[in-house]
Amino acid sequence: MVNIYTLTLAPSLDSATLTPQIYPEGKLRCSAPVFEPGGGGINVARAITFLGGKSTAIFPAGGATGEHLISLLANEQVPVQTVPAHDWTRQNLHVHVETSGEQYRFVMPGAALNEDEFRQLELKVLQIEVGAILVISGSLPPGVGVAKLVELIKSAQQHGIRCVVDSSGDALSTALDVGGIELVKPNQKELSVLVQRELTQPDDVRKAAEEIVRSGKARRVVVSLGPQGALGVDATGSVQVVPPPVKSQSTVGAGDSMVGAMTLKLAESASLDEMVRYGVAAGSAATINQGTRLCSLENTRTIYDYLCRS
Repeated sequence: MVNIYTLTLAPSLDSATLTPQIYPEGKLRCSAPVFEPGGGGINVARAITFLGGKSTAIFPAGGATGEHLISLLANEQVPVQTVPAHDWTRQNLHVHVETSGEQYRFVMPGAALNEDEFRQLELKVLQIEVGAILVISGSLPPGVGVAKLVELIKSAQQHGIRCVVDSSGDALSTALDVGGIELVKPNQKELSVLVQRELTQPDDVRKAAEEIVRSGKARRVVVSLGPQGALGVDATGSVQVVPPPVKSQSTVGAGDSMVGAMTLKLAESASLDEMVRYGVAAGSAATINQGTRLCSLENTRTIYDYLCRS
């Protein structure tokens, strides 16, 4: 199996808490917060670790929140390569309301990256060995435009690094314009934007994903369909996997769990069918948990075995 790395340009320290009810102006009494690492690539690396694999997380870390983030990842035995940052790593807040079951996610802007900090991250990326997989996931922080992301992807590919991109908007479309991306995971709305047309029929989604693969922009497109699971397309064909009915506690981390599981299978040279099934299993496993917790190996295996039998 080839080595896996992730790049998170806007990492976060996530805190989750419970409150009986939520209303304006009054003091909302909350439970003791639970702190967990956050940020797209970091969560992908964590999911891979939870599933028994190994992935090194590359990210900037600043201030006391950055130190706390590094410490939490060490506790989870996730290898890291960090670049010291001037601005403190952002802290997000997730609130679960006990009486209603509602969730509120307060997401702060990523800490700004200056030219030197971004260059140091780029140097760490370019030290990755030829043939390894790099997952670039999450939002772009202040100071980093899509042009920098494009140049980073081009440089990585020129060094023989296989890139997976999990983003949205301009970041996703410009990354695909580079071409040769190993895997992307848009949802149906994001896919519609990429192909610049409405996708109203089930077959429209498959055709749009096939279009991206044929164009050479991505080797594999897995479209997230929410309760309907996911549709995967590569040069050999397509597969749709529908998850089993599970009691969903939270959708936080489901997408990152799915990308982590699929990347793990990609590193093992698994088939498209196996990759999508394992991804859907991990994404479903993450929804069983409250707060910001990701998939577990036990739940993922159970759901994956069910999908293989169905």
